[in-house]
This record gives sequence, structure tokens and C-alpha cells, in this order.
Amino acid sequence: MMAPKQPSPSKAPASGGSVGATRPSVDAPEPSVGAPTEPVEAEGPLRAFIWTPDGRVAEVDDLRALEQGYADPTTRLWIDVESASVTTLTAIAGCLDLHVLTAEDIIERNQRAKIEYIDGTMHLVLFALIYDGELVPVELDIVLGPRFLLTSHPPAWRPVDAENIRRSGVAHFLGVGTDHLLWAVVDRTVDGYFPVFDRIGDEIDELQDDVLSRPSRWVVERLFQVRRDLLTIRHTVSPEREVFNQLTNRGNPLIAPERIVYFRDVYDHLIRLTDELDSYREMVSTTLDAYLSTVNNDLSTVMRRLTAVTAVLAGAGAVAGIFGMSEVGLALSFQDVRFWIVASTIVALSLAGFLYFRRIDWI
Repeated sequence: MMAPKQPSPSKAPASGGSVGATRPSVDAPEPSVGAPTEPVEAEGPLRAFIWTPDGRVAEVDDLRALEQGYADPTTRLWIDVESASVTTLTAIAGCLDLHVLTAEDIIERNQRAKIEYIDGTMHLVLFALIYDGELVPVELDIVLGPRFLLTSHPPAWRPVDAENIRRSGVAHFLGVGTDHLLWAVVDRTVDGYFPVFDRIGDEIDELQDDVLSRPSRWVVERLFQVRRDLLTIRHTVSPEREVFNQLTNRGNPLIAPERIVYFRDVYDHLIRLTDELDSYREMVSTTLDAYLSTVNNDLSTVMRRLTAVTAVLAGAGAVAGIFGMSEVGLALSFQDVRFWIVASTIVALSLAGFLYFRRIDWI
């Protein structure tokens, strides 16, 4: 159970409100948030970057150093946790003075894309997309405060390894502000959608070619798989578009006005992606319709050929039937001229029927 937040004399007051409610335990009993406890070892990779006004960044990986760094009111922090345990996340929430509802959402990790403001902090939930034969959405929980940025995620996606952050360095972004670091994280997340969209677009093009050249059950299975992937992307990207619409068009004390333009650029990317998503969904539907049309055309072709063959054989069979019923004796005498008349008639009618159906492309 999370106990009510008690002020700590050894820690500078955080910008957000205190944890003033209780909640049931998740998976295991949890220590009180913010209450004095024994030192807790982080369970799961934890990396914290502590920026000081002299421009230096210290990287730590234990909760005690994190608390000491955050106690200094002049520092800025980026705390990145990967598949952290309930105990670790609870301790971090107590250190950063997060609201109990924010801590619950991060621990449960079963959220939709959203943005929430609670007690002076902003909780942002986004999804990274990984595509390697199949689409895998990865939930990313981000909490922004005046002096800290907290990111929690599975191992499949690591914001610390983002190209723009590695290129410019964590010190650069924290030196500008935690809101600038937030932009670097979300910008890299959204930019990661473009390669996924490109691969899906290439697969749709290949499926369109396969539908016309060699339609098969495998093509249909892949079409339905792509449709499911596009539906997953729609459920992921569409809410994020609304999230950034709110983020860029409403006042936000945690983001400097001069840096709103950066988030508008991310919003523009999401608009482009949602438009492209609609185009892909229409292309898949069109491809599936083309497949069904191709199958129907092939079936019609088979039926025409069977009809033509039946007509040719039926004509020959009719004449042969007359021969068999009324002129049985002729079959035993190949020297009788009537036998050759009947046989010639059968061959002539069969050949004429074949040539006619060949001419109209039924055979």
C-alpha cells in the first residue's frame, strides 16, 4: 500500500503535488512512496543522467545516487528505466514525488496513447513501432517535470540509443531544458514510424504484383496480416495525433513557448503518417478486391473451357450414338461406305466445334 507522502527534510521540494492516496499492491507488497526506507537496489536496468549548472552530466545506476542528485535544486535529471520492477518504480515515484495515479499507470503498462497533467507533472504515453516480419508496438511511458524527465519502457526500444540523442549528447538537451529532451525522445519515436510505413508500403506493392501474376492462398493470408498491422498502427498513431494537437495548442507551463514549434514539427509528421495510413488501407482493400476479381475471372475461364469441351464432345457423341443404335452392323464392316460417312461426320463436327470455340477464345 502506498502511504501518504511525508515531506522529507533532506530533499528539496519537487514541483508536483504529493502522493496523497492509497492504492492496492501490484504483484507484490510495495514500500511507502516517499517514506523513509532502507536503500533499494534497482531491479532492472536503470540509468539516470544528472546535469549540473556547470554543464557536466553524471551517469548513475542506483537509487541512492538518484535521490542525492535530485535533492540538489539546481540539477536536471533524466531517469531511464527498462522493465523495472514494482519496487524500483515505486521508489522512483517517491523520489520524484509523483502522484499515485501516475505511478499506477507506469507500473501497469497497459495504457492507450494519452496525455495527462497531474500535480505539476505531465504523463505522456506513446508507442514505438518495430517491424521485422510482423508489427510489434512498444509502450513508452514518459513523465515530464520541471527538473526531470522519466522514461519507462521494455528492452525492445531504448530512447537512450536514439541517434539524435547520441549525436548531440544528453548534456546538450538537459542544458536547454527537460522539455527539449522530451522533444528529442518523442521526435525519435515518431521518426521511427517512417521506416515501418516504408516497409509496409513495399510489401503492399509486392502483394499487388503477386495478385496479378500468381494469386494464391498465401497472398490472401499476407493481405489480411497487413490489414491487421494497419489496424494496429491506426489504433497507435491516431490517438497520438490528438495528443500532440493538445500539446501544441494549449498552454503548458512545463514546455517553454519557444520550444512549442519543435513539437508542432512532430505533430506535422503525425498528420502526414495518418494520411499515408489511410492511403495504405485503401490500397490493401483495392488489392483484396483485385484478388477476388482475379479468382472470379479464373473461375469463369475454367467454366468456359469446360463448356467448350463439353459442346465438342456432345456433338461427336450425338452422331456416334446414332451410329451405334441404328447401324450396329457397320461397325463390323470397315469396308462399308456408310461407316466412313458417319466417321467423317463425327470428325468434321468435332473439328468445326473446336475451331469455333478456339476463335472465341474459349479453348
